[in-house]
Parts: sequence; structure tokens; C-alpha cells
Amino acid sequence: MSTAPGGGGGGGMTWQEELASLVEDTGIVYAGGGTAAVPEEGEELMSGGNLGGRVFGRGLYGTDARAGPEESLKEQVTGFVMATGEMLRELGHGCWDIAQQSLEGLEDTYLGKQVRGHWDAVSRRLEFLNEYLPEDRDPAHAWPVVISVFLIALLVLNVHSETETTVEPPKKLYISPPSASRIQLLDGRYMAYQEKGVPTEIARFFMIVPHSFLSSRLAGIPAIKESLLEEFGVRLVTYDLPGFGESDPHPGRDLNSSAMDMLQLANALGAPDKFWVLGYSGGAMHAWAAVHYIPDKLAGVAMLAPMANPYDPNMNKEEIQKTWDKWTIKRKFMYVLARRFPSLLPYFYRRSFLSGKYGQPEKWLSLTLGKKDKSLVEEPSFREFWEKDVAESVRQADAKPFREEAVLQVSYWGFSLADVQVRKQHRGKGLLSWLKSLYSEVELEWAGFLGPIHIWQGMDDRVVPPLMTEFVRRLVPRATVHRLPDDGHFSYFCFCDDCHRQILSTLFGSPQGPLTTIELEVDQSATEEYIEETPPNDSSEQE
Repeated sequence: MSTAPGGGGGGGMTWQEELASLVEDTGIVYAGGGTAAVPEEGEELMSGGNLGGRVFGRGLYGTDARAGPEESLKEQVTGFVMATGEMLRELGHGCWDIAQQSLEGLEDTYLGKQVRGHWDAVSRRLEFLNEYLPEDRDPAHAWPVVISVFLIALLVLNVHSETETTVEPPKKLYISPPSASRIQLLDGRYMAYQEKGVPTEIARFFMIVPHSFLSSRLAGIPAIKESLLEEFGVRLVTYDLPGFGESDPHPGRDLNSSAMDMLQLANALGAPDKFWVLGYSGGAMHAWAAVHYIPDKLAGVAMLAPMANPYDPNMNKEEIQKTWDKWTIKRKFMYVLARRFPSLLPYFYRRSFLSGKYGQPEKWLSLTLGKKDKSLVEEPSFREFWEKDVAESVRQADAKPFREEAVLQVSYWGFSLADVQVRKQHRGKGLLSWLKSLYSEVELEWAGFLGPIHIWQGMDDRVVPPLMTEFVRRLVPRATVHRLPDDGHFSYFCFCDDCHRQILSTLFGSPQGPLTTIELEVDQSATEEYIEETPPNDSSEQE
């Protein structure tokens, strides 16, 4: 190639002119001649000496002088992300279309028919969930989205909990050595129990307390003073439900067996002919069982924030809605699992209170607490009590008794609360009485348990909503309800000396202390006279 300077094309061009000639009419003005485009009016005329800037800078490869300002890094990243999202969306639509086309006709194959049968069975079982969807939502489209969001939420919660664990490791539960008193029941099982108050021989009142879920015999009436029990002459007995604490599990327990266990315990400890029973929260279920199955052995019943069956068919729509609205999403979810899929409950139990680590009551039980309850559960004395009670409850590290307790709560109890007290028509015999009943008011009488039933309910209780107690009151009309305006679920029953005194005063009247020697002699003589007056069974007379 010639390097001689010159004007036109051909072999006499310089390397700059050869490079520029590859671009058609760029409007570049070259030094030393050549054809250049005439710049438009207002356009900056570039000098021939700025060829490098035109080619390698703002001209061919760079940004022209007339272009806008360069994009920032943030704008470039945003554009890249948006473009990537668009491509992924289109890719997803394409894959979905391919999958739909590939699955056409699959239902007619043998495999498709088998899968379809199982899918229809599962769909029918889960149809009740569609009631929670709005009317304009297709379940086939809505539930995959709901399930996906639910799984993502579980993942986030799991990551969050792991983060908290690394920051502050939870304290391990301390399981103390066995220390309970135990009796052997008729079926060979051993039941653990604890006694407080005056001795049975001089007790005016004998009271048995079944504990609630995630509790034990150590709970009883939390922090009640021995001096108060002695003042009223009360013998207080608490026991571990089957599989809890130091009590042996029951192979197939129900509420009938629960009432029989309570009766055997009372007989073994020498209780009088009639005793009192107290049920708190979930423990009320077992107290109601005693009312139904052994009413003749009960002197009276005390209930505090009694938990009813949230699936009770006697509940109306308003009671159901207002009761469930008070609970957290996780608590509702656990009730649904206990009702529909109880086999999944042990998985969640082992990740919470069966993990061997200490946790907060509101977290483990998925509770929403009111003002008084929050203040109480933060006190060191309550925390210490809660830790010991839970550790004793999970002593056997078995999820089965907890699953049984949860299933009992939401299943048919074997009786209805409406059967506890029934008002029946009292009619005489004969045609005359029947005709008289047609023209006059029929005399009504109560049947069932007619002893005193007292219910205390905190109006700020968000664990057992007040409307649930109103439901119980509607089915058990002779029960006396004591409404507590400012109290919650724990504040009236736990660590409250004045509250404990009010409860005992309501049940037993003025304190009279234990039975005196004179009262014991009178009672013993009355018993002997009754035995002497009772004629013996004579088989000859019966014949």
C-alpha cells in the first residue's frame, strides 16, 4: 500500500481514511481533503484533527454529542433485572403451554386413571377448605397459590427462628427426679398425684383438679397458699393425666375413662361420699366428664375459663365466628390438624415443647394475651412455675398423650353439654292428667346434675373467648357465671391470693377451718346409727 499523501481514494488513502471509508457518509471531515457531509444547521462542526475522538470516542463507537447523559449503574441494573424477569415470565408461559399439550390425553391412560382416582379422593376430603375462599375464586387456581405462600412463610419463619437461636440459645428444660405419690388403678396402671391442704380425715371439703393441656399435677391452683386451704378446711388433690408427668399412659383413653380414673383416685385417698371438682381451661373437659358420668359423687363444680369443643354442633354461626376470630392463625391451624389430620401433630410438638428446650407460653401455645396476662407471664415467679410445670408435663417425651388430648378436645365427647342439665315435663299418670296438661301449664323439672356449678370468665380472655362461656351458659342454664371485666386467661386463676379467697368463699361460704373433734364424733355416731337402722339383706325373706 502506498503511503504517499494524496487526495482521493484508491491506493493513496491513509489508514484513517480507509477506516472511515467503511462507514457510509458519516459526515466526518478529514484533514487534507476528502469528501465530507455538510453538517446541518446548529450541528457542531468537528475539525479534521479530532478524528480519533470521532471514531474511538463520541462518534462511531462512543456516544454522539447530540445523545443524552449516560445511564447510571442503578438504571442499568434495573433494566437488566426487568428484562430478565420478562424473559423468565415468557419462559414459564412457554413451559406451561408445553406441559398442557404434553398432558392432553393422559387422563385416558391407565396411569392417569389411577392418579385421577386418588386425586379425586383427596379433593373430596379437602372440600371443606373451599368454604374459606371468596365466592369468585376458583379453588384449582387459588389453593396452589395459597399453599405456595404458606410454604414460603414457613421457610421464612424457620430461617428467622434459626437466626434467633444463634443469637440467644434457649435454655434446656430441667427434668427433676421422680417424686410423685402414686396409686395403682384397677387396670394395673399407676397414677401420680399430689395433695395439699388439711388431711383428708379432718377436711370439710375434698377437691380434685384435673390439669389442662401442657400441664401436670404441679399446677393445681397455681401458688395457692396452704394457710388459705387450712382456713377453709380444704383437701386439694391434683393428678397427672395418662401419659403426662409420672402417670402411666392409657391404651385407649376417652372422657369416660377419665371420669373413672378420677373416681378411683378419690376412693383410694379416702374421699367422702361426695367431692368437688375444679376444671381450668382445657382441664374443664375432664371436669364436665365427671359431671356427666359420676354426677352422684360430686358435691359441686368450679370452672375457670372453661374450654368447650370449638366444633360443637350446638354452636350457632355467631358463636363460631366470634370464637375463632379471637385466635391466632397458628392456633386455628393446630385445631384443624387435630380435627382432620392428627397424625401431623407430633411433628409440630417435637419442634416446640417436646424439643427439650424452654419456651414462652404464648409462643408454644400460640396465644394472644391481654394486658393483665402479659404483665403476669413476664413475672419471674410465673416463669419459674411455668418452666417446672411444662418440664413435668413432658417428662416422658412422648407426643402420643398430647395428641390424644388435642383430639379429645375437638372430637365428640361422648355426651353433649346440653345433657348435663335437662328440663323435662312432669306429667301425672292416666288420662285425666293428660287432659289437664292440655289446658294448663305443664310443671317442669330439672334432670341431670343439680348441684352448684360456678364459672369464672375473664372478659379480656383471648385464649377462651367470653362468648364460649356464654355458649356453655346457654346449654347449662342453671350454672352461675361470674364475669371478670379486666381479667384474662391467667390473671385471675394464677398467683392471685385475693382471687383464690374469692373462689373458695363462693364455693364454701365463710371459712370454718378443719373439722373439730366434736364434729368428727357427731359425724361418726350418725354413721353408726345409719348402719344400725339399715336392715341386713336376708335371703330367706327375699325368697
